[in-house]
Amino acid sequence: MNNNNIKQLIIPSNPLLDSMEMEEVVNALEECGARFSIESLNWPSLFPYRPLTVVTAAHSERYLYIDFLVRCNYLRAVNFTDNSPVGEDSCVEFYVSPVPDSDIYWIFELNCVGTINAARCQGKRECVHLNEEALKKIKRYTSVGTRPFQEVEGSFIWNVAMAIPLELLGLKYSGKPIELKGNFNKCASATSQPHYVSWAPIFTEEPDFHRPEFFGNIILE
Repeated sequence: MNNNNIKQLIIPSNPLLDSMEMEEVVNALEECGARFSIESLNWPSLFPYRPLTVVTAAHSERYLYIDFLVRCNYLRAVNFTDNSPVGEDSCVEFYVSPVPDSDIYWIFELNCVGTINAARCQGKRECVHLNEEALKKIKRYTSVGTRPFQEVEGSFIWNVAMAIPLELLGLKYSGKPIELKGNFNKCASATSQPHYVSWAPIFTEEPDFHRPEFFGNIILE
C-alpha cells in the first residue's frame, strides 16, 4: 500500500471533558471533537451493506473519548456480558497500537447496549482479555439503554461512547502530541445485514480487522 494513501487523523485536546458526565461529553464532542466517517467497504462483493457511521473524538490528559453515531436497518444486542462476542451484535470498534512500530495493539468493541469486549493483542489468535478491574475504568454511554434484546427491524439511529484511560494504554499526555496507529470499525456479523466496514481501508480477501499493517495514523494533539 502506498504510504500516501494512509489515513491520517488528528484528535484535539479538551481538558474540560473530564469534569463532565458521559452524556454531557457526547454533546460536547459535537463542538470540540474531530469528526470523521467509517466508510471503507473493503469486501463489497461479500458484504455490500454500509450503515452510516460517524465518529467524533477528543482527548484530555487522562482519557481518549470516542463517540459513534450509527444509522442502520437492523438492531441486535444479544450479548450482555463483558468480553463476550459483541461483534455479532450491532457493534462499533476501536483498534489501537500505542507504539506505532510495535505488533502489539488493543481492541475495544462495544455493542449498541454498551457491552464491551476489550483485549491486548499480538495477532488475532494471541489476545488476552482485560480483567474486570480494567474494564471498570472504561467509561461508557449508550443512547438505547443497557438491556439486551433480540434483533429488531426498522430504521434506527443510535450512539455509543467510551472513554478509554490513557494509562490503560501505557500512555501519558504531557501537552506534546502523541502518535498512535489504529482503526475504527463498524460490524454486525449475526444480523440480517452482516457488514464489516472500517475507517482505514483493509486490503485482505476476507474480513479481518486484526491487521495492524493497515492501521491509519492517529495523533493526539
